[in-house]
Amino acid sequence: MLNDTLLLDSAGPLGKTPNSGYAGPEHCSEGVPLSWYVLRVSYSRELKVQEKLHESGVESFIPMMWRSVNVAGRLEKRLLPAVNNLCFAKWTRQGIEDFIKGYGESSPVHFYWDRTSACPMTIPEKSMEDFIKVASSLDEDLIYLTEIYGKLREGQMVKVKDGPLKGVTGRVVRIRKSRRIMVELPGMLAVASTYVPGEMLEII
Repeated sequence: MLNDTLLLDSAGPLGKTPNSGYAGPEHCSEGVPLSWYVLRVSYSRELKVQEKLHESGVESFIPMMWRSVNVAGRLEKRLLPAVNNLCFAKWTRQGIEDFIKGYGESSPVHFYWDRTSACPMTIPEKSMEDFIKVASSLDEDLIYLTEIYGKLREGQMVKVKDGPLKGVTGRVVRIRKSRRIMVELPGMLAVASTYVPGEMLEII
């Protein structure tokens, strides 16, 4: 489940289903370099924005999780965004700028800016790929972190060599008495997997 004290409330196809939060491209711009951009989406419209990105042929991802919601007095589990107002899109900067302008002056979509470089924030391809693989498991024991304390970064870097997370690189962390693999998106957030047996890990 999501650590409620750490909620972020600021504003190539991997074989995932739409329910996993991943939406693959309908087409690609050959020869044009693409990057994973972080988008801030207001008014909880992230899923609608993702749908529009998908219609434009853009690869995107929204971390999702199961939550219990009250529906007419009954608790139901629904798959909802794990982090508010956040969407990742793999496109060119110009493509995203044009997409944002398409909404007009009241656009709910904006770049998430890197305060150090004063440029739109981008995520390295490998980091994003690993993050998507862990987050797309949709396991109820996944943990999302938006504050990475120093002790968590002291964990050994490893690579998962077998199982559903094969190929994922991250740090070994112990959270809630369980050994997990934490994949961090620098400057943004991290996701900690469910328990991973030691024999499935390779130190790097």
